[in-house]
Amino acid sequence: MNQLREARVAKGWTQAELAAHVGVSRKTINTVENRVFTPSTTLAIKLAKALGLSVEQLFWIDR
Repeated sequence: MNQLREARVAKGWTQAELAAHVGVSRKTINTVENRVFTPSTTLAIKLAKALGLSVEQLFWIDR
């Protein structure tokens, strides 16, 4: 599970803007937000850093 969309919207960023901050495509952001793709550890860290959150605040495993 993730809070990527909510965190991005709270920053006032589009998917393209977030993608530019972390060096990926807008489609990558879209697939992570829609839970089609689980980001690598490196991408998860970059996303969390760009959004000013910890990885644990942004991503978690639902049991």
